[in-house]
Amino acid sequence: MSEQFWLVVQYPLKSAKGTQRDGWLKDKVMEYLEISLANADLGHVDGFDLGKSLSDPKKYHLNIFCVVKDEERSISLVKRVLKESRLDHTRIKIATMPYGTDAAYTLKYAAKKGVTDFSL
Repeated sequence: MSEQFWLVVQYPLKSAKGTQRDGWLKDKVMEYLEISLANADLGHVDGFDLGKSLSDPKKYHLNIFCVVKDEERSISLVKRVLKESRLDHTRIKIATMPYGTDAAYTLKYAAKKGVTDFSL
């Protein structure tokens, strides 16, 4: 079995519950990523969480979790799918960590220049 990774796509939110559009965005991103990861035989979407940031209770996020086989190819695929589908790709952060470990997530991509931090 090949090495697996957790991959999380994170969107900033303005409130803990998000807006109706945030709910639509979550559904579409999960749908498109599930199809794309499965078609590429790279992994699957494992769920999401929505609400306060663990590190800063004044910030809110939508996190979409995936389990993937090939970290770099999966990151490229996620970025391409979100951009081509126009699913707010200019607001995302993507982070990964080895599957089955208690390691911290490592930021792999941020749409905004100069961003270097990541937390759930």
